[in-house]
Amino acid sequence: MQNKKVKFLFGIHMHQPVDNFKEAVDEAVEKCYKPFFEVLKKFPEFKIALHCSGWLLDYIKKNYIEVFLNIKKLSDYGTIEFFTAGFYEPVLSSIPSIDRISQIEKLNKYIKKEFSKIPKGAWLTERVWEDSLINDFVACKVSYAMVDDYHFCASGFDSKNLDGYYFSENDAKKLALFPISKKLRYAIPFKNVKEVIQDIKELYKTKQSAAIIFDDAEKFGLWPGTYEWVYEKGWLEEFFTTVLKDKSIECMHFNEYYQKQKAKGIAYLQNVSYYEMGEWSLRAKDAIILEKIQAKTKEVYGDDTDKFVKGGTWKNFFVKYDESNRLHKRMLEVSKNKVKNKKFLDSLYKLQTNDVFWHGVFGGLYLPNLRDNAYSYLCECENIRYKKKEAIEINDIDMNGYDEVKIIKNNFIIRFDSHYGGQMVEFLQRDKKFNYQNTLTRREESYHQKMIEKQKTSKIKKSKDEIETIHNKEIEVDKEIKDALSFDWYIKNSFIDHISNETFTMENFKRCSFWEYGDFANQPFELIKDKNKIVFKREGGIYFDEKYDTIITKKYQFLKEGIAFDIKINSKSEKEYLYALEFNLHFADLKNVFYDDISLLDDIKFENIKEFFLIDKYTKKKLSFSLNLPFKLLMTPLNTVSQSEKGFELMAQGVSFALIFPFCRNFEVNGALKVENV
Repeated sequence: MQNKKVKFLFGIHMHQPVDNFKEAVDEAVEKCYKPFFEVLKKFPEFKIALHCSGWLLDYIKKNYIEVFLNIKKLSDYGTIEFFTAGFYEPVLSSIPSIDRISQIEKLNKYIKKEFSKIPKGAWLTERVWEDSLINDFVACKVSYAMVDDYHFCASGFDSKNLDGYYFSENDAKKLALFPISKKLRYAIPFKNVKEVIQDIKELYKTKQSAAIIFDDAEKFGLWPGTYEWVYEKGWLEEFFTTVLKDKSIECMHFNEYYQKQKAKGIAYLQNVSYYEMGEWSLRAKDAIILEKIQAKTKEVYGDDTDKFVKGGTWKNFFVKYDESNRLHKRMLEVSKNKVKNKKFLDSLYKLQTNDVFWHGVFGGLYLPNLRDNAYSYLCECENIRYKKKEAIEINDIDMNGYDEVKIIKNNFIIRFDSHYGGQMVEFLQRDKKFNYQNTLTRREESYHQKMIEKQKTSKIKKSKDEIETIHNKEIEVDKEIKDALSFDWYIKNSFIDHISNETFTMENFKRCSFWEYGDFANQPFELIKDKNKIVFKREGGIYFDEKYDTIITKKYQFLKEGIAFDIKINSKSEKEYLYALEFNLHFADLKNVFYDDISLLDDIKFENIKEFFLIDKYTKKKLSFSLNLPFKLLMTPLNTVSQSEKGFELMAQGVSFALIFPFCRNFEVNGALKVENV
């Protein structure tokens, strides 16, 4: 039995979104990181790898010194091998090479200063792999990195051969890649210890065989049901004890294994993340089809079919979500225009934090506070970059083939997009570092189908002495949440042009199910620069019994406090219509935003008014709207339905409202949107 000893390489990854709610970070420390290292302290001979995002490590040092000192003692003893990555946990393939190197070196310096260790291994954020990363890892003196066994399987390897590391290369630069076992990832800590030990032993094939696991530390106490299971019922202590006593398992650091054992060969991997990420990055209908194809393929050909059945790539999130792409390309813009200023660079690197750019089982992009944080970092960069300069810039920042207009004033930065109806896509208050246009469109997600059809997630039978993972947890659907489920057929920007009729009501506006005669709400406009005005024009149509040529021209002029606008409609149709000018604005806390003492949590309807204003007690700003013509106002909260580790939740994204006017053939309205201090 002694000569059949499997090498056990065990690692954990600790991360919280940068500047997440303090109570959320504190909960993670108290329920997960603190008890984990308290238990590990009893077993200093157990060897683990640890990656912790730099900002979180520093937060723990400043707020939980006893946890930090436990990590340091375990490091000094030789229990911990540190892994590096970007300091603020970016998906490395999504940021420029120069920023990758800077972020990795920033974390390396922190680890060396605090623990006197130099990492040789790298944690790959969300395991998003691209070959170009090799060059930057090598530049940072990284010898090996973690990917999933799925990365290898998707690239043509057989799962039975993934019991060690492989070398890969790019531009003649070499990096070792360790494949994380999916079997262990789903077993630890959810199965009972006896079964986990058996799973580890089954990975033995030769005397060089390694059982490799490197996964989220949050599974050890923060995921639903795990605190009681891992600590109160003693799973972790039993696991450490059993592994150390078992003579057929040898605990090793990754670096120790790397130095002693030969590579299994060479590997070239596809641009992939873990399998679930490939599902999440697809549009809803495609993700549902992929799930069915995968199930059918496994039924016919067995489990080892990942090399044939794949989802999308991580960067598909920039295709799936315009809001993610917008923020990402703004990040690239400020990175390209760097200022030699420490505060600028820190804000840029914080902006690159991965969580806000994608959405899966957890909230991600759907969480307004994460987007608020990201726009705050963006604004910090812009304030340093522009100072008191005022300018109008026209560029294709979003990289979609259409120009955006960026207006820089002392008080705000506003962007309009010719690709989407000459609409406002950013309204950044520079003093508050807050984006009022930080809304999120209500999109169909694959998990919504499970809500609608009253289905459960793929249910795996479990024994009495194991717990569910998030991936097979039953979905509970509250009736209020189910009733709130609606999807938008256009992006929720501002200055959206709708041509409808008298059936346009509060209810179908909320449901986005009103009758639309025009082709202006989600179509491109021509951009025309006119001295100090910006003009957008579309020669489109009104579609009734036939197409009637219709032109909408929108002019924007920029005031000290906001925007003056003039909108003209010229149509060959002689029928009477309603013109609805739609706005979608984001607020940090709708409970503290009021229209005439009415909370924006309620539906609001007013007839025959020419002006109104909103008071935002969070930013201490007044947003006022004044127009030359009377209009009908419909205003309703903008909520998305998102899945999280807790189930389904309503997430307040802001407020939607429409200014409605009757018109026939020719119509013109002008007005102003101003933001002032309360």
